[in-house]
Amino acid sequence: MHEKRFDPTLISRLDNPERRKKLPPEPLLALLELKGSEDILDVGAGAGYFTFPAAEKTSGTVYALDAQSEMLDYLLSRLEESEFDGNIEIVQGEAEQIPLDDQKVDAVICSMVLHEVEPLDQGLREIRRVLKPGGRALCIEWEAVDTGSGPPQAHRVSSTDMARILEETGFKVLDTRPWTEAFYSIVFQK
Repeated sequence: MHEKRFDPTLISRLDNPERRKKLPPEPLLALLELKGSEDILDVGAGAGYFTFPAAEKTSGTVYALDAQSEMLDYLLSRLEESEFDGNIEIVQGEAEQIPLDDQKVDAVICSMVLHEVEPLDQGLREIRRVLKPGGRALCIEWEAVDTGSGPPQAHRVSSTDMARILEETGFKVLDTRPWTEAFYSIVFQK
């Protein structure tokens, strides 16, 4: 596990009522303007915070990608206890080398994970590779301010820098907004 990666022993922090108040998945997913049949990649799926709500919004496949087997084991146990009929597929892999075919998905979710990706531009190129032309992605990240919790400030990427890096990687930034003092979202398109 590299120094930026989330500690899987803290998985309970990924899906709790306080986080749901600050970052409610449904209004964030609405920013993607899903039509209901998209294939979606959830990069850094963790406990499935966005995986399960995304699967409710599409008849397509939701690929839950995570690099850590502990996270995927937890997600698999949640999946087995759920009533989902097979539209969630668990995938182990890194954001820097996504094990999916080119132009495989219509949408990508990157929640609190891009600050862990090294190098960031490689991870973004991979997201671009797996997105279909015109596909949209949602980035939710920690703003580069001292919030008293979360990753060290040195690991964070400000919303301004993230928008610039996305555009330098060939994406079109469609929407940037703060959700709290600590979190922002950016919707971008291939």
